[in-house]
Amino acid sequence: MYGLTMASVVMVVTNACAPDPRVQRSAALLAKKGHEVTIHAFDRAQTSTMSEVVDGVRIMRYQIGTYPYGAKLATIWGLRAFSKMVKSTLLAKPPDCIYCHDADTLAIGVYIAARTESCLVYDMHDLQHTWALMSRPKSAVRRFVANRMERKALQRARKAHLVITSSGSLPEGRSPGFKEYLKRNHIDSIVVENRPKAMDRKQKNTEHNGEWTVAFLGRVREIEAFQLLTRAIQKIPESDRPNLKIAGDGTAVGPVHQHLLREAPRLGIHLNLSLGFEATALPALMGDVDVMYAMYPTERGNIMHGALPVKMFDAASFGIPTVVNSGCLMGDICEKEALGSAVEWGDADALAQALISQRNRCIEFSNTGEAQQEAYVQAIEDLF
Repeated sequence: MYGLTMASVVMVVTNACAPDPRVQRSAALLAKKGHEVTIHAFDRAQTSTMSEVVDGVRIMRYQIGTYPYGAKLATIWGLRAFSKMVKSTLLAKPPDCIYCHDADTLAIGVYIAARTESCLVYDMHDLQHTWALMSRPKSAVRRFVANRMERKALQRARKAHLVITSSGSLPEGRSPGFKEYLKRNHIDSIVVENRPKAMDRKQKNTEHNGEWTVAFLGRVREIEAFQLLTRAIQKIPESDRPNLKIAGDGTAVGPVHQHLLREAPRLGIHLNLSLGFEATALPALMGDVDVMYAMYPTERGNIMHGALPVKMFDAASFGIPTVVNSGCLMGDICEKEALGSAVEWGDADALAQALISQRNRCIEFSNTGEAQQEAYVQAIEDLF
């Protein structure tokens, strides 16, 4: 493997990658350097193109039956079937590098690396074990399961040749990121935040004609965030309330849509609901957005441990401010870079005021992460 100028890199992800911005950006950076990059993705809904090339990266989507997201037995069966097929494929033709996105693919990487000469890269952009707490974060049984998942993930992560993560604390910051979480568990990592390029032109339209729009674009996983949002909108004077745009799929999309369809008439607001979208649709979706909403329940712990959802960076790249959780790394970055406003979770009055205060702002997005991306490519190539 050593001395190669071009390498074969296989990335594994348990969603359909339709889209997955971080996975696709990390793959495209390597493809631009001439490496052969393939993404093996699990298309649980069997609705996406089985094979396509995007930005020089081949995406292979496994369609092996319809399986749900979430903590269900059918989910476990689907993941096992996907894992078995990927292992078989990669053992037949091992890549130079197997690159695992998040802990639910790491067992595949450890298995392949132990039986071949493939080097193993682990990219942690989520705390997978906290998902077990999503529906019932105070459940003793679920906490037991989450702790067991965490121990296994950390054991496997220590076997990686390189660990990449999506967040690290600011030099003067008070809030930890995932890098600090890994360091506490004796695992070194490099940070590559999920920052897109700034758009050539700012799309935000600050001429409103009395109307404005708050949006949530991405995975819809927890209804509590949308319950807080509707409580905040109720606090805004009726004549000044925003339109709502929600686009994305996820484990809670059904209950969230039902909640919003019930609340919108009561609040007297226009509601625009849609499901998952391709990355190419993002500019059109952003076209009429004035404020991005990206707040998350704190009991599960993911956001408080340093998660940096891409919504804030994507919105900033279009000149759109975001309202996020305070008291965490996302809030620290939001305020330091003037990307929007940070609000304490559960404070509907403060959220209402933050939404209003951001509606006429146009963000200047200057830190697009080039230095981190260059270090990332070098760290990967050093493995070869």
